[in-house]
Amino acid sequence: MVLADEPTAALDSKSGRNIVKLMQELAREQGCTILIVTHDNRILDVADRIVELEDGRITA
Repeated sequence: MVLADEPTAALDSKSGRNIVKLMQELAREQGCTILIVTHDNRILDVADRIVELEDGRITA
């Protein structure tokens, strides 16, 4: 399992998308899970599953 905390935070949109796509490809090739914590709504379409938290509780 790879834990990524805001991996796109300091990147422009194109670079951020490239990083997330690369992580997705590596996860599929290696058969591992990647958990990304982000506020970047631009990369949500890449996710297989989205869990939303608010005040430490799952909301969606």
